[in-house]
Amino acid sequence: MNRDTKSKSPDKSRPSLSKGQLWLFRIIAAFVAPVLTLVLLEVILRVAGFGYPAGAFVRGEVKGRPVYCSNIRFGWRFFPPELAREFSPFVVPADPRQLLAGAGKADNTYRIFILGESAAQGEPDATYCFGRMLRVMLRQQYPSVNFEVFTAAMPAINSHAIVLIAKDCARLKPDLFVVYMGNNEVVGPYGAGTAFAPLSKSLVLIRMGVAIRATRLGQLMTRLAAVSGYSGRMPKIWDGLEMFLDKQIRRDDKRMRYVYSHFRRNLEDIIRIAQKAGAKAIISTVAVNLKDCPPLASLHRPDIGEQKKQFDNFYQNGVQLERAGDFKGAIEDYLAAARIDDTYAELQFRLGRCQWNLGQFDKARQSYTRAMDLDTLRFRADSNINRIIREVGAGKTDQGVYLVDAADVFEQRSPQACPGFEFFFEHVHLNFSGNYLLAGTVSDLVEGILPDRIKTQKSKDAGLPSEDECAKLLAFTNYDNLRITQQNLRVISERQPFVNQAYHDEIVDIWRQKAERLRDGIGPDALDEALEQYEQAIKFDTTDRRRLRMNFARLLLEGKKNTYAAGVQYHLIAEEVPNDHVALATLASMEVALGDIDSALKHATRAIEIMPADTVANYAAGVGYQKKGQWKKAQRYFAATIRFDPKYVQAYTNLSKILIQQGKYEQAERVYRKGIEAIPDDPALHLEMASLLRRQGLWQEADIEQQKAIALDPNIAARLR
Repeated sequence: MNRDTKSKSPDKSRPSLSKGQLWLFRIIAAFVAPVLTLVLLEVILRVAGFGYPAGAFVRGEVKGRPVYCSNIRFGWRFFPPELAREFSPFVVPADPRQLLAGAGKADNTYRIFILGESAAQGEPDATYCFGRMLRVMLRQQYPSVNFEVFTAAMPAINSHAIVLIAKDCARLKPDLFVVYMGNNEVVGPYGAGTAFAPLSKSLVLIRMGVAIRATRLGQLMTRLAAVSGYSGRMPKIWDGLEMFLDKQIRRDDKRMRYVYSHFRRNLEDIIRIAQKAGAKAIISTVAVNLKDCPPLASLHRPDIGEQKKQFDNFYQNGVQLERAGDFKGAIEDYLAAARIDDTYAELQFRLGRCQWNLGQFDKARQSYTRAMDLDTLRFRADSNINRIIREVGAGKTDQGVYLVDAADVFEQRSPQACPGFEFFFEHVHLNFSGNYLLAGTVSDLVEGILPDRIKTQKSKDAGLPSEDECAKLLAFTNYDNLRITQQNLRVISERQPFVNQAYHDEIVDIWRQKAERLRDGIGPDALDEALEQYEQAIKFDTTDRRRLRMNFARLLLEGKKNTYAAGVQYHLIAEEVPNDHVALATLASMEVALGDIDSALKHATRAIEIMPADTVANYAAGVGYQKKGQWKKAQRYFAATIRFDPKYVQAYTNLSKILIQQGKYEQAERVYRKGIEAIPDDPALHLEMASLLRRQGLWQEADIEQQKAIALDPNIAARLR
């Protein structure tokens, strides 16, 4: 055998790969290696401290005791940080012996989690949400039992987020879930009319996307997309319902079937989560304002074409007749318009209003309901949402699932079975009476499903506390009633889409009269009585005092001008709720005003660490460093304030003054112009700009800005004389 032949013979000492082994190697190279690379990147990012915990809770410590705090940054999975909504902060006690395995609780404790959106959270003031009322009701009847009721609800979210919150709550050994959700299914993340994460037909893809954003690698990708401008047409600042004005969705929009399908699946999954955790679940239909909330927007049927002119003639004739008090004539014209287009929501509402005035209450209720279902700014749970809730919750008591038909209860308790301002502020948010009714309805059911170890401890003499008793225990004073009423009046009288509603002037007048009656009813001793009521409420509630202390501090500050006493309350909040950036930021602002700059900076920077987009904290830090003469730091915090809130007037003014002190007039002028562009109707900015222009010798331009300021606020002319 020659050398060449020998060299070509196979090397039998090396085993050859089989076809199966070769394919296995290829699979590993194609899939396993990239996965391992991603895992490695995730580990590196976590070790480096990048990103944030994405769950609904984070571990913490209060006075040496381990606790679980509601995670301020949970909403970042669904919104940009500067837009994200938050839980009203709360703290869940944890047993240190079981901290690694999960949260523990005493045998005499019954733990309830409220799940939902802004209506469940208690907007406009979470102090008086139905969850806190429920706790008062149960505690009054079972004084020896520790009822823990945590409202794990948040504005602007929907069932896609709530199902994740339920999963995290399930790890904290709940006894009961109470689910009150459905208002935001269309406008919330992944809804058909959202301003945020867009709708997907696939619930699996939605959940995959949300899961990826919970990882540090996903957070890095999200941040890079935002920086590079590839995050889509996302709003830059939170602007309430106004952000959705161009997101109108018709009732028959094909995308709505996916909204309803996703909602049903998420609700079913929340029930399964509760069952797996060994907890019972109460799911509730959602009550909405039918009678006193005209549609927020209306659209004609797409193919109305030339018939719109005919529709408008009938419609406008009906409006004129209605205003003249000829309701029968108005109904005739409205029905004629409906024969052309019965999908125009405002038409249905006006028809209902005329029917109501004629005493045709059943017909009116049907028209009001149809108007709500046809409303193209879909901020209310419609009839289909409540139908799904009833279907999912019915007939499951043997599985530990109970249905509360709140929508039906509110109808039964409303004049002519049509809920309105008796229970609501505007479209969905409950007033004190509304929260009391919902809490009482849920409480009746809770009592029936309590375990025997709890039932046997019921006080023989105690019954359900009255609405007035709840008001005392929650410190719902005349001042708070007036404050919240005035706040609601400002919203409905100034903000879109409320200003676009039919009967807007009439609605505003109703709330203005209510505010005047409340103001007139506050006597000379009312402030001292309110402060005493707060002190008693804080003594009564030893575990959930954050909201009480916030309102107490506000009353001390605004009513008594007692900055020190208000500061004490904010200090106590910071001790009891370690991640409450609002309390820290407010405390920092007060300390800046008092001249305690070092303490103010400590609290402001801590608040920013918790929530970088806290504008109050950023502004307080800016003022603090400005007073210390550290201008670069002050500029950075004022710039952050403007970035997170382009309408923060004082931040523009202070930033410009720092630049002027350094002789940087052109930069200061750019800041003022940016402020005027963002807030063109603010007289202070125009006046400050006029002063700067004079400093530069630009007299004519300065006079123009001064005249703009005077036009916006005529009182300025008197001050300038």
